[in-house]
Amino acid sequence: MTATVRAGDNRRTETPNATMTTLASPTLGPTDGLALWRVEMEAGVVGPLHEFDSEQLWTALAGELTITVDGTPSDVAAGDTIVIPAGVERQVAARTAARLIVCGHGDTVVSVPGEEAPRGTPPWIA
Repeated sequence: MTATVRAGDNRRTETPNATMTTLASPTLGPTDGLALWRVEMEAGVVGPLHEFDSEQLWTALAGELTITVDGTPSDVAAGDTIVIPAGVERQVAARTAARLIVCGHGDTVVSVPGEEAPRGTPPWIA
């Protein structure tokens, strides 16, 4: 089945660190399990240390970031894609204002080190 998600149907979620815009997901689309979202971060913002239980692909559309995966920092600039494996800690830091496109599983669960229970699936991914 073909589904078209119109720009007016995109879902925006604002957090203290970024604005996520859901472009397609199991609850917006629908897809057969994948999610696609845009991330926009201001210069100098550092997201929380966290991990997902499934792989994600992050492509920078604009800006410069440092994405630390499993303790190893990688500099990412417009046009670069980083593959983040499941189950590893990651942290995203925007060196300049940045815009990215991210793809992952629509039922992925996020955990934060030091918290007793997982946080569940973020609303921009579900």
